[in-house]
Order: sequence, then structure tokens, then C-alpha cells
Amino acid sequence: MPLRAAKVAFVDEQGSYTYGDLAERVARAGGALRALGLVMEQRVVLGLLDRIDFPACFLGAIEAGIVPVPVNTLFPPADYAYILADSRAQVAVVSAELLPQFEEAARLANWRGTFVVSDPRGVAPAAPYSRLDDLMVRAEPLAEPAPTGADDACFWLYSSGSTGKPKGTVHVQTSLIRTADLFAQGVLGMREDDVVYSAAKLFFAYGLGNALTFPLAVGATAVLRAGRPTPDVVGETLRAHGVTIFCGVPTLFGALLVHPTFPSRDELALRLCTSAGEPLPEEIGKTWTARFGVEVVDGIGSTEMLHIFVSNRPGAVKYGTTGLPVPGYRARIVGEDGREVTPGELGELEVSGPTAAACYWNNRDKSRATFAGEWTRTGDKYRQDEDGYFVYCGRVDDMLKVGGIWVSPSEVEAALVAHPHVLEAAVIGVADESDLIKPKAFVVLKPGAVAHDALADELKAHVKGRLAPYKYPRWIAFVDELPKTPTGKIRRHVLRAQEAR
Repeated sequence: MPLRAAKVAFVDEQGSYTYGDLAERVARAGGALRALGLVMEQRVVLGLLDRIDFPACFLGAIEAGIVPVPVNTLFPPADYAYILADSRAQVAVVSAELLPQFEEAARLANWRGTFVVSDPRGVAPAAPYSRLDDLMVRAEPLAEPAPTGADDACFWLYSSGSTGKPKGTVHVQTSLIRTADLFAQGVLGMREDDVVYSAAKLFFAYGLGNALTFPLAVGATAVLRAGRPTPDVVGETLRAHGVTIFCGVPTLFGALLVHPTFPSRDELALRLCTSAGEPLPEEIGKTWTARFGVEVVDGIGSTEMLHIFVSNRPGAVKYGTTGLPVPGYRARIVGEDGREVTPGELGELEVSGPTAAACYWNNRDKSRATFAGEWTRTGDKYRQDEDGYFVYCGRVDDMLKVGGIWVSPSEVEAALVAHPHVLEAAVIGVADESDLIKPKAFVVLKPGAVAHDALADELKAHVKGRLAPYKYPRWIAFVDELPKTPTGKIRRHVLRAQEAR
């Protein structure tokens, strides 16, 4: 009988599942994958929405020594085609809703593997594919885990591919539990009595830790939702399930604050929130805490490091910063010469820790460029403030040089978001009439605010009043929405491409 056999491990839209139920499903999923002919070290692609079949197949594969490869459920068929071919997987377990996209991907890649359909709602025809439920019923449950070692490949995560082909990031067997030990317990203090809901999906490194590894490590309960985390869905989930830890992204926190029917403080059981993906604007963090009485613990993680490695601390959050290195990790800021910069100076963030990926699959050049000995290059520009806290300044490729001085787009964006009429902002560099680079801001207004020239001038003056004058945006473009990745990161390269046309 598994530990906590009668305690609820997961809740999804079909029901709740105890730790005993989960153990049975994991053993049967692993047995089903073996029955399909998969053996140790072979890959299985998981195109699964956030339902119980995801943890069952993910953990079942690992227990069988098979390498699960969860993929972004928002990818287009072309990206799935690339992953099916690149991973050399012979089996793909996919949610029924995603089957058409994967069928097209198989056609594009000339893939001849086996599809298994996860179909808890009965929305897909069975033929010519096997249903996961049927295979699990017939499967011989795994009697014991495969004899894997600490450095064996455990699972892969593919990068978003927003600026190139997705990269298969190979993680080893020890990484999942280390993130749970070092961050979930060491920083967040996650407990057995917590109910966790992550708006970030399980196929993301951030969501995988939030809603699978972390709660299972401490015996907590995780709530899974297959659909998009709209403000209505988030509000109802938090209220209906008594969620105590909510894991979101900055864009979502901003949207929740202005949503007219979002639950009040008294309707929620929250004790802590986390944020990652992009820097949390100081104004959003402070407003959230003032309204709901709980902190938003902002941090930075990456697919390459599996989860958060620099973070604020509950009870000592310093909004406007990313915080301090998570215990067990080291972080440094280096200049273009590779040497550490002095405090306050801008440079690239590098991190060293026990959860770094082994490599990018089949991509030696990018592996060598990112994984430099014990240090992993993040591609993020940072500085440290007077207290040693790390302050995000933008992606290396997003930084602007205005009048010979570096300008951080995120700093200008945070200043704009502090204006009472601004919901979101993105800043890029645009050439002026003299072909000199200056900041341009794309602004999404809060409901009820009206775009006009006087407001644009007001926003420029607002930024000048908060930052050095040369940093203010020379142009303001009011837009209905900003282009973003599925994790909520602003796709500034899309804005730059639009300006270049």
C-alpha cells in the first residue's frame, strides 16, 4: 500500500484521484508502454492536456526506464513533426483533442510510429488507434522500477522554438527530486496540507514542478485544468478547491487584478503565490499583496535548469527584483570578457546547480554554447542592487543601446505598468529619422481607459519622472494585445519584425 494511499493527489475535470489510485495508474501506464514494445532509454512523446493521464504516463514511463518527452500542447503541426523526427520516438500518447494536429505532423514527418489516444471524455473515434484506458486495463502493472542510475536520461523537455527549431533538453534522473527539495520545500515551504494550482501547464518546466513534482514530494494535492487559464477559470478554481498555493505568470496576475468578477480576498484560501516566466512588475506585486494579503514570490528558472534557481523568499519579498540564489545554486553576472562584473554593473546571468540539463539532444554546438562546464548561460541580462538582490534587465537580444548607454526594456515596461491606466507594455528599439535607436513602447490599456495623444504624452512624462530621461519611449503605440509565448513571455522579436516591414 503506497504512502498516503487514501489522500487525494490530483483533481481534474473528471474527478479526484488518491495517491493509491495514482500508484496503480502509474504502474499500469508503465506496463502499457512496455507492452507496446518500448524498452529502456527509448523515448515516448506525450502530447497530453493537464489531466490525470499526464502524471500517470509521465511517471509510468520513468518507472519503466522509458524516457517521456512532454510537448507543448499549443505547438503547430510543423513543430510536432520536427519533434517526432528529432526524438526518434516510436510511440506518441496524445489527448484526443490534439489528435488532428499530430496526424498532420505524422504526415509531414513521414512518421510511422504508434499513436495512443487519451480520451477520457470519449470525443475521438477509436479506430485505427488504441485508447490509453484500454491498454492500461489489459497491461501487466510494473512490479518494480527499472534499474536506472542517477545520471541516466530521465525525461526531455523541448524549448518553445519561438525563434528557431525546438531544442530537446535532456534531464537526468536526480533533477526532479532536487528541485522539490531545494525550491518547493527549501524556499516555498510547501506542505502536505497545501492545495496547489498552477496556471502554467505540466509540459512547461515551471508547471511540471509546480503541479506534479512539488506536491507529490510533500504529499499535497494538485488541481489540474485542461483548458486555458482565463481569469474566470482561475477564479473559479481557486475558490472551488480552496487552493492555498497559486502559481502564475506576471501577465496573468495583471489580468486577474482588473477582472471585474474575480473572487475577493475573503473567498480565497491562498497563503502564497509564485510567479516566473517574465519579471513581475513591482506595481503588480504590491497591488496583489495589498488586495489579497499574500505575497507573490517571483523568481527565474529555465528549461535548461528545470525550475527556479534565483528567487525571492516568503516573508522577505523585494518587489522589483528576482531575489537571491536558491540554496544549492550559485549565480554570477559576467561581462562580455567572461569575468564577473562589479555590483551594480550590467552583465549576463550564469547559474551553477545540481539540476542543469545534460545537453541539448543532437545539438552539439548549442550545447557547448549554453552549458559551459559547471556554469549554464541563461541569456538574461542582470545587475545586483545594493542589497545583493538580482534585478532583471532583459534578454541579451532585447537590450537597447540609446546614446551609447544600455537601456533595459523591462525597466521601461515596469515604469509604464506603474501608470494607473496601463495593463501591459512591451518596449523595443526603433531607428529615428537620424537612424539612431530609441525606445518604442506598445501599450495595452486597462478596461475603461481610452487611447489618445494626450495619454501618450502623459505616459512619456510618467516614465521620465521615474527613470533617467534618455530611457523614455519616444513613441507610444496603443494595441489591443501583445504577442506572447504560451508561457506568457512577450515575443519582442515579433514586434521588431513588424516594425521592420
